[in-house]
Amino acid sequence: MLLALFSLPLIGWISWQHVKAQGADWLPVKYVRIEGAFQYISKRKIKTVIKEKLMNGLYNVDIQQIRQLLKQLPWVRKVAVKRVWPDAIIITIKEQVAIARWGKTDLLNRQGQLFKPDNIKQFTQLPLLDGPANNEKVLLSQMQKMSIALTEQKLILTEFHVSERRAWKLKLANKMEINLGSKEQKKKFKRFLSTFALIGAEQIKKVRRVDLRYVNGYALTWKQGEDKIDWQQVAELNKT
Repeated sequence: MLLALFSLPLIGWISWQHVKAQGADWLPVKYVRIEGAFQYISKRKIKTVIKEKLMNGLYNVDIQQIRQLLKQLPWVRKVAVKRVWPDAIIITIKEQVAIARWGKTDLLNRQGQLFKPDNIKQFTQLPLLDGPANNEKVLLSQMQKMSIALTEQKLILTEFHVSERRAWKLKLANKMEINLGSKEQKKKFKRFLSTFALIGAEQIKKVRRVDLRYVNGYALTWKQGEDKIDWQQVAELNKT
């Protein structure tokens, strides 16, 4: 009885080795099905990448190797590969979704993970985030919060720069720059939001730069050729 029980897995292993030894002529891979919704991934590119790995038959396909090869493609976020008897390989891919640029060459997905497209020039419409390495996820979250707050003030955030000294600088779609410095940035940003609209929409258009590196206020720089704000007039308007 013990000998018979031991023989069963041994026979199974020998049978499996026999199947694998038959090669591509016995069970060739005839079909490769690629599943997923793609905007930037080319199915032709995928087939080219894995073509040589399918030449030795269905049972000799190295599933893990194919998966690793496909994960190296810039727009592939997740990939699953499986054999389907008698002659098919099914590949399921989730494509990256870019929501921001990181520096000059990379993109960020929704999870705050970096990936590098073949051509970043076509993504200039995405907001730009630039900062110290390994801070992508935290800075992306902060940028999204500031973007929502600015949108409520009818201002659009286009760039968020963080220096090695952790100094923050924002750029808006109207070319305005906001310098938040390297200390208490969130507190200063909140102060800016609560007071900036008081100068009025027409006056806001004239502002080139906002410097929030002050303890209790901020300084404004006007766009070239614009008249300075009449603060007395602003005060009178806010009284009413």
